[in-house]
Amino acid sequence: MNESYSERLNRVHQYGAQCLRDEAEALLDLIPQLDENFDKAVRMMLECRGKVIVTGVGKSGHVGAKIAATLSSTGTPAFFINPLDAYHGDLGVMTKDDVVLALSNSGQTDELLRFLPMVLHMEIPVIAMSSNPNSLLAKYSNIHITVKVKKEACPLNLAPTSSTTAALAMGDALAIALMSVRDFKPNDFAQFHPGGELGKRLLTTAADVMRSDDLPVMPKEMHLGEAIILVSKGKLGLGVAIEDNKVVGLITDGDIRRAMEKWQEKFFDKTVDDIMTRQPKTVSLNTKITEIQRIMHQYKIHTVLVVDAEGHLLGVVDHYSCMI
Repeated sequence: MNESYSERLNRVHQYGAQCLRDEAEALLDLIPQLDENFDKAVRMMLECRGKVIVTGVGKSGHVGAKIAATLSSTGTPAFFINPLDAYHGDLGVMTKDDVVLALSNSGQTDELLRFLPMVLHMEIPVIAMSSNPNSLLAKYSNIHITVKVKKEACPLNLAPTSSTTAALAMGDALAIALMSVRDFKPNDFAQFHPGGELGKRLLTTAADVMRSDDLPVMPKEMHLGEAIILVSKGKLGLGVAIEDNKVVGLITDGDIRRAMEKWQEKFFDKTVDDIMTRQPKTVSLNTKITEIQRIMHQYKIHTVLVVDAEGHLLGVVDHYSCMI
């Protein structure tokens, strides 16, 4: 008996969950498909002296564009080209030093197959990615990576769903393998993403965010009654003890409160030297924000001092300064 519209509407959660299960299963099924061709493809792209040119038509084209973007952002120069555009001048960007990564689920896409002879004529090696190792695309490629799914997540088994997810994941697998072989580091990633949040944190230094004006500095002989005023005016919750123009200690508003509780009426007889931390955490002007955050987390502190090689105070970086 056919379900009514309202009955189907009540099952949308089940439909969504089934789609995710189908696509997750399709991804796990890719693992046994990894063979020496995957290894050869990674080596070919790694040794490529030019660019990886990704191409595909329709849904495969959309997937290819994302793969190209991922490769480029992780250290492998790449860009996407539509094979249809190649007939109208875009072929000029390709050289013998390049590698072509061609995507087609069937391996029989006409527009892509008509593009291949031009690539082969230029003696550019081709890595193919399709579900059919016996396809024409596989036949005319140097390396073929099989990306085959049992069925689409589409209930009609028609709309590209599991197959496009699988192709996208295989592209990610290539990119991650290349990253690992290249020993691609976070700082390398930041250079390709300077405008993003991660890039900003990885590239920003103490010099970029530190406060350097009106710092609450004081001699270590200063009485705590006076030190309270300086700490309050500084609005950083701390005071820096200086001797011979060099940092010798640090007091915080927490140190002052604990001193009040401990000494009570004798508090005003005490000096900064009595409560200061004698080896506060310091960094240089070039210390990255990510390293400063690591120091703060490790030592459970909210502020570090920026000093030069001789220990002269240059600035202060607090927890809020690192929130970029």
